[in-house]
Amino acid sequence: MAQPLQPLPLEALGWRPWEPPPPSAWQSWGRNALWFLVTAASVFFVGGGGANGFDPLEGFLLAASLLPILIAHEMGHYVACRLYGVDATLPYFIPLPIFSLVGTLGAFIRIRGPIPNRRALFDIGIAGPLAGFVVLLPILVASCFQAQVAPFQPRPGAIYLGEPLLFQWAMDLLRGPLPEGLTWAIDPMGMAAWFGLFMTGLNLFPIGQLDGGHVVYAWLGERARHVSRVASWVCLALVYFGLNWLVWSLLLRLLGRGHPSTLDDREGIGPGRKIVALIGALVFVVCFVPDPMHFSWKDFFLALPDVVHYLAGF
Repeated sequence: MAQPLQPLPLEALGWRPWEPPPPSAWQSWGRNALWFLVTAASVFFVGGGGANGFDPLEGFLLAASLLPILIAHEMGHYVACRLYGVDATLPYFIPLPIFSLVGTLGAFIRIRGPIPNRRALFDIGIAGPLAGFVVLLPILVASCFQAQVAPFQPRPGAIYLGEPLLFQWAMDLLRGPLPEGLTWAIDPMGMAAWFGLFMTGLNLFPIGQLDGGHVVYAWLGERARHVSRVASWVCLALVYFGLNWLVWSLLLRLLGRGHPSTLDDREGIGPGRKIVALIGALVFVVCFVPDPMHFSWKDFFLALPDVVHYLAGF
């Protein structure tokens, strides 16, 4: 009796399962490199601009101080993703050559793959702020010795920055407290340190998918939504200090307060990571500044006609 013919394996007929083509150099790193160069140029030109004309040395100093902080922060996230096998892009840098003190809004990475567990989420979330913080510390110390004493005389057009706790402590320790009526005039290196502290504090806010939101979700799991809800209302309450917090609150609303679960939420982060989380909370406290710019609502309404007149001129 004839045996039925066995079907040949599809591979023997030349069939192969479809696989997506490998990404091109442009897709892998080309776009990221382009945005980095554009951002570096934006920081350089903003840093070099001033009332006395363009100073390329100051532009270079700002770029050379600020960009390493941003790179360290984002590469902390990226390296942690690679260690856990999580698919993520290289950093995307965001240029902002107008209406900006430093020429950039910072940078971000896009996590494209699922995160395996809460320990991986914690390490990915905390690695960026801590890496950036370590890099900015020597820049902060160096900037303290470059700062100049200036009389505190509020005048139209002048920009006065709120000081994070760490900035205050560093200046008092290295230069001594200032008498009443005086303030510190910082150079581009000081501006880089200030912006690094400010952005680290913002990112560690325990809301949604900010770095602080990752850390809180990794520790508390689904209970983190309560922390995120309270923190978002605190952020909205900070609108009392100025208009910039209204913009930040609206942005956080658009991004959402929720956090997606990991592939396995059952296991906690353990006592060692909880200690690191407390260190992260301390970093948040010393970096956070409730009034980043001394620009009240009264100042805003007084300046509004000039802004409208300026924009109408375009």
